[in-house]
Amino acid sequence: MTDRPNDALLLFGKGLTFILQTLSGLAGAVFLALIPILALAGRAILEGTDVVRMMEASPLTVALLLVMLAWIVICLFLFFGKMRALIDSTGDGDPFIPENARRLNAMAWLLLAVQVLSVPVGLLRAGLANLVTDGDNRIDFSIYDLEGLLLVIVLLILARIFRIGTAMRTDLEGTV
Repeated sequence: MTDRPNDALLLFGKGLTFILQTLSGLAGAVFLALIPILALAGRAILEGTDVVRMMEASPLTVALLLVMLAWIVICLFLFFGKMRALIDSTGDGDPFIPENARRLNAMAWLLLAVQVLSVPVGLLRAGLANLVTDGDNRIDFSIYDLEGLLLVIVLLILARIFRIGTAMRTDLEGTV
């Protein structure tokens, strides 16, 4: 195929994934910069705030939370990068290539990492919020929390479809 679809959905998706990848990169840089800042000068910077109480209670927990948040953001940065490449190959007119099967597979695993890390991040966030506010913050799970896992399964199935489809296409081209 050599025709290049240039429809509004592809343009919107390309722009949106660029913005989301940029924002996740900036957020990742902020989280990574906060880790040594809080470790080295956290008490002096936060003196007189409620966060000092949190820092005194569990500085390791704060650092762990920031590391996990940074990891989630890095996963999202890579996820949106793979999505942009997928959109680009679709815009080039030939999305059924082996690389897109690998991209979809990688996107599924990255999203699974985000889903798995979201649980301890939520628990840590609720625990830290309880330390600071003396509140009763907790995490409630619902059926809607399964949406991310459903998307992981869909991406893995699409990756398999792409892998089989490109193999069939290669076989067909070899016989013609």
